[in-house]
Amino acid sequence: MSSFSWVKEFRASRSRQRMMQLLLRVTIGILAGIYALFPVVFIISSSMDPANSLAYSRFVPRNASPVNYQRLLSNPIYPYPRWMLNSIKVSSTSSVLAVFLTALSAYAFSRFRFRGRRPLLLTVFLIQVFPNTLAMVALFLLIQQIGYYIPSLGLNTHGGLILVYLGGVLGFNTWLMKGFFDSIPRDLDESAMIDGASHWQAFRHVVLPLVRPILAVVGILTFIGTYGDYVLARVLIQSKEDFTLAVGLYTLVATQYTQQWGVFAAGALIGALPIMVVFLFLQDQLVSGLTRGAVRG
Repeated sequence: MSSFSWVKEFRASRSRQRMMQLLLRVTIGILAGIYALFPVVFIISSSMDPANSLAYSRFVPRNASPVNYQRLLSNPIYPYPRWMLNSIKVSSTSSVLAVFLTALSAYAFSRFRFRGRRPLLLTVFLIQVFPNTLAMVALFLLIQQIGYYIPSLGLNTHGGLILVYLGGVLGFNTWLMKGFFDSIPRDLDESAMIDGASHWQAFRHVVLPLVRPILAVVGILTFIGTYGDYVLARVLIQSKEDFTLAVGLYTLVATQYTQQWGVFAAGALIGALPIMVVFLFLQDQLVSGLTRGAVRG
């Protein structure tokens, strides 16, 4: 066998290997896409099915129509627009406050050196190992007691729910944001202070613009986590008018004889729009924030 034929056969073998690898990747990608899109397609078909039931639902519904959306938006018993506005209000407020408070605490842990800094940081992290659901009874009683003195932060108020959400997100997000702050050179702070800036001015005008990706990450994670929460919202909110979206949607299928799965599917699709909009506008910041924040701990 000549050297030319050997090289030709080697190139053909490499070409076949590349084709097989490409075919395998495409196959895996298609299967992953089908796996991810199947629930979405099923919810869309259920929302367009007039039968309003899962027992007789079809993947391609007969006589598809938007009647479930009309039932959802026009039924006075289920104030769906109010539920959605409540969720957006609670999630947006929690996100803004979480970003602000987490940025302040992460900057302090990253830049300042004080007694008890390391134990305090570890304590904040260890507390977050235990989910809020384990302390549900304690949270209920705590919010009840706070409501005696500050009614706007008590039970059956969005303020009390926001207060509980903030306590649950500050610990982990402080660690996440601290790693990002550590990647910002201290020389920038020192240069600003040499020019006469205070710690707050250095934080506000020098450091904060550089950490916008991690601010977006914390805001997105907090918004998604609070927007879709059911357990804490159901425990702390009792009035139907003050229900969040997850709690309100559950009432559509909570009882045995009035389950409205088609209306539930329509509400779930409409309720997913805010999350989709947030991801579309902040996806670049989300990727850069998660990757850069892992450089240093």
